[in-house]
Amino acid sequence: MTRAIVCGLAALLLTSAATAQEWTRFRGPNGSGESEATTIPAVWTASDELWSTTLPGVGHSSPVLWGEKIFLLSADAEKGTRYVLCVSATDGKLLWQKEYPSSAHHIHQLNSLASSTPVVDGDHVYCAWSTPEEFTLLALSHDGEPVWKANLGPFVSQHGFGTSPIIVDDLVIIANDQDADSFIVAVDRTSGATKWKIARERLPEQNTSYSTPCILQPQGKPAELILCSRVHGVTSLDPKTGKTLWELAGVFKQRPVSSPIIVDGLVLATCGQGGGNNNLVAVDPQADGGEPKVVYQVDKTNAPYVPSLVAKGELVFLWGDRGIVSCMNGATGEILWRNRVGGDYFGSPVRVADAVYCISSEGEVAAVRASDKFELLGKSPLGDVSRSTPAIANGRMYLRTQSRLTAVGKK
Repeated sequence: MTRAIVCGLAALLLTSAATAQEWTRFRGPNGSGESEATTIPAVWTASDELWSTTLPGVGHSSPVLWGEKIFLLSADAEKGTRYVLCVSATDGKLLWQKEYPSSAHHIHQLNSLASSTPVVDGDHVYCAWSTPEEFTLLALSHDGEPVWKANLGPFVSQHGFGTSPIIVDDLVIIANDQDADSFIVAVDRTSGATKWKIARERLPEQNTSYSTPCILQPQGKPAELILCSRVHGVTSLDPKTGKTLWELAGVFKQRPVSSPIIVDGLVLATCGQGGGNNNLVAVDPQADGGEPKVVYQVDKTNAPYVPSLVAKGELVFLWGDRGIVSCMNGATGEILWRNRVGGDYFGSPVRVADAVYCISSEGEVAAVRASDKFELLGKSPLGDVSRSTPAIANGRMYLRTQSRLTAVGKK
């Protein structure tokens, strides 16, 4: 049995419990950003949109879904009030809105007070945000009723907050690599009680990372929680206990903002900075007698900083922050093509069947063919600023701009 088949079976097992729930966390199943839906157009106009809804406040939080309910965050940029929103996936109607008074504070001009993406399961939706004084993690029912709320302490960063939680079995796990005391924490999804908490080292400067973890499922071994940070590099933890299984420190010279993906058993992750000093590493967790090893790297010419990677089989698509898209052989790191599509990008690409989509900060959705030959399929304007990542479920794509949520696809 080949490695690709093993990894495919592992991914199937990881997502089988939520077969009908296609997009429950940041970038969908295991953070891969992939969907096999066949009803999403490559390009469209406003007349093709199924619905478009104005949201209260502004934000970059991506939508997640359970059944016919969409969950996302927004905020009042002046007062700092956070909004947890539930929108009907059927017609875009705002079903409920919960407000949490807070305070505005300094963030990066391209960030927002609602940049974290919720995670949802069959019982609750789990959300996170922060002020410099308080890192909030909370759970609500699907009807908006409060279940629990946890204060994880202060959150210090020159750029603000943006990390997203994930669910592993009965645990809600969130990374907290910041400019103050850093840690990874897992809480009970039903009570919010801390199950484990692992302290992390930190640098005096530029320590905050925004990478959202994913799960690696090695053949014949328990699942591993994969995290990225500047200090710790690529780390594997036991998601049940927080025990470190392996770590490759020193592989990142800058901060990880994008989230790792698993391609044919390799962990692919990037780091970077605003000046473009980016780097991509491919880690084989079992390269040398079971010891992890960096098998190749890709330099700043092709490696993105903020946008995460997305794949189709062994083809990996690197959507650059400044609108240069590359296609790479995921097994070897060979660049197969590199072309400019234009625009600036702060959301991540998603692959839907044979197309890769990404929303520019100007609110234009660019689509390229998911192929080893470059083809620009077209661009679709949303008419509003966006630094968010699309969600795909029920044969539809849901696209968030800073103040609107729009659906296209299956009627």
